[in-house]
Amino acid sequence: MVQIRYVVKNRRLFTSFLLSITLCIVVTLLSSSYLYYRNYNGIALKQAFQSDLNSLNLTSKAINGMTDSAQSVAFQIYRNSSIAKLLYYSVPNIYDVTAGMSEITNHLSSMPFIESILVYNSASETFYMAARTGQNGIFAKSELADTDILRVLDRFRDYKPFTPIPRTYNTEPGMSEMISAYTFLCYDAINKNQTINSAVIVNISASWIHKEISPDLGQTYIVDDQSRMLSTSTLLPPVWSDTETRLMLDSVRDNPSGYFTHSFQNEKSLISFTERDSLGWQYVRVTPYLTITDSISTIRNTTITIAAFILFAGLLISSLLSGFLYVPIRRILHKMNSLETEKRNHSQTIRQNALRSLLLGTRTLSGGTKLDSLKSIGITFPFQQDYRVVLLKIDRFQELRTTRGSDLPIYKFAIMNISSEVLSDSCQVETVDMDDDSVALLVSVHTAGEPVDDKLFLRRLRQTQKAVQEFLTISVSAAYSPITNQPHHLHPLYEQVKEATLHRMFYGHGCLIDSEDILALKSKEYVYPAEKEKRLSDAIRAGKTEEAMQVFTEIVQETSSYPIHVMRLAISHLTMTINNLIYSIQKNGALEFRGGLDIYMPSADAVETITELTASFRTFLEEVHSKLVEKRSMKQADLVRSINEMIEKHYADPGLCLNWMAERLDLSSIYVSRVYKQQTLTAIVDVINDYRLERAKEHLEQSDSSVTEIAEKAGYTSSSYFHRMFKKRFGVTPSEYRKAKLR
Repeated sequence: MVQIRYVVKNRRLFTSFLLSITLCIVVTLLSSSYLYYRNYNGIALKQAFQSDLNSLNLTSKAINGMTDSAQSVAFQIYRNSSIAKLLYYSVPNIYDVTAGMSEITNHLSSMPFIESILVYNSASETFYMAARTGQNGIFAKSELADTDILRVLDRFRDYKPFTPIPRTYNTEPGMSEMISAYTFLCYDAINKNQTINSAVIVNISASWIHKEISPDLGQTYIVDDQSRMLSTSTLLPPVWSDTETRLMLDSVRDNPSGYFTHSFQNEKSLISFTERDSLGWQYVRVTPYLTITDSISTIRNTTITIAAFILFAGLLISSLLSGFLYVPIRRILHKMNSLETEKRNHSQTIRQNALRSLLLGTRTLSGGTKLDSLKSIGITFPFQQDYRVVLLKIDRFQELRTTRGSDLPIYKFAIMNISSEVLSDSCQVETVDMDDDSVALLVSVHTAGEPVDDKLFLRRLRQTQKAVQEFLTISVSAAYSPITNQPHHLHPLYEQVKEATLHRMFYGHGCLIDSEDILALKSKEYVYPAEKEKRLSDAIRAGKTEEAMQVFTEIVQETSSYPIHVMRLAISHLTMTINNLIYSIQKNGALEFRGGLDIYMPSADAVETITELTASFRTFLEEVHSKLVEKRSMKQADLVRSINEMIEKHYADPGLCLNWMAERLDLSSIYVSRVYKQQTLTAIVDVINDYRLERAKEHLEQSDSSVTEIAEKAGYTSSSYFHRMFKKRFGVTPSEYRKAKLR
């Protein structure tokens, strides 16, 4: 009877377990499948929005990047001496026109994303145009196929400077072919009548900017800074109803990036949009809802199949598990194991905190009572026997934090384990997690009652560094203290090795430093090398980068024989001196930096080794040198412009010559001649003669003055010399030229 009752009881227990597990599996699968399916739509929408947002942000960056490129091109065109004549001369000669058009065409050919470049002279109402398709050449306003640009020029005050103007224009008169482009307008000073003197128009191809936008992902639109909704494919307003346009603008305009679903053009759609960028533009993408949710059906069917398979397997497993009536016992054992693990982890945390406090000096260690209290928490390190303190410092820590920041605790734990395994063969070791980039080691120099040889100790440290490099691909530098057997020396020794690790600056990554060597440096007196500092300043001012680098390296390397604070003070002194030097150059107008000096002049705290410091300083010097060269080139261009203006103003003066102009410019004639020839590839005397002959030709055409009078008006004192030069230049004498014009 008892046996029957036991069997019945077991069967009831088995049935109870079987039904409970089966019911749990069925309910879990059904509820989880339902929840998964309900959430898949939301997840798919969020993923589609993230994809749209990334794509739209790339488009925004592309347009902003093209804005910088267009601005740079416009400035280059304005600074070009050949094109400047097209901008400012009412009637430039054929040679100036040819040279200017050649420069415009070169700019167009060098940048494939530019559709066309127009240079506008308001005095002559003439456009000089270079384009990939359609009109090319010189056109009056009435001849221009792109009539929309005239509207832009008339309403230039409606647009922010250097903000792209999305538009569509004709390429040929009477042709239906249209070009979609972003137009960048750069204009000269405004006249008294509030019109433009001159302008440079750069049209950047919209298809080039939007080439990364996939049409399969939906339609993309722009809300520009004038609250216009434009299609990226045509740069024209989309064909929407007023209600749809108003809905889109009200939901998107001036709002942070986001998305929503709404019926749009009789189709439910996902509408993703960005916040305003630096141009004041927002980007919108409209994607049909079915395009996103098509994959949900596949996921749903896959989920049902997997759920059915799991259900079948779960039922089979549940029938087997239900037969093991010791599940409650196993649960109790599992609980006990969890408690044991929690206790062990808690004990490890207590041990780490206690050792860290001892090293940092917030907790003192003296007397047998304190040592006994350490033993009670599992710390059995022999502080009253010979021991050393070792500090391991992770090299290139900022780079590691950036690339693998979330795994840093794991890496440090691995470094502690590797150190213990390598050193524990010959020493007793305690590892302590210290600062962000440091691990401290307490190493007993006795094993089995025998002292550990210094060579063996150093060899073990090298093996530790090598093992960390091999297994973790991380380099560590190490500093070790002298031997002591006094517990209260623990904190001073830690401070000593901590300071020693700072000399990694000179020793380099992966170094091994004896802290006593660093301690000995404190007895030396440092004298700042003021003479070398002056040499460094002179080299920077003269643009001698290599000489400046050599002097800088000498100054820094000299501090390696002193405590680390000497190097930091020297760098601080150099930084202040160089900053004052650069500010002085800036004040004199010879140099200009974007963003200030802080991004160029490195600090000692921002680098780990001298190699990194000198590399950063070299980058700084190269930037200074390039700016000086650029400024010098700009001054030479100003000199050429001044010479041309003097020739135009004083060409009729017979005394106009190289020496005459050099005296008024307060420069040597040799320097003026050399700079002008380098910049224009033409001698000054040839330019003067060509200009005089052109003016003489105009007088022959437009006046009845005699040839001798015209020669005097053109600056020639000898009519025979004028005849000879005129015939050499134009192939006929002045009289023959006048007769030919009359005929």
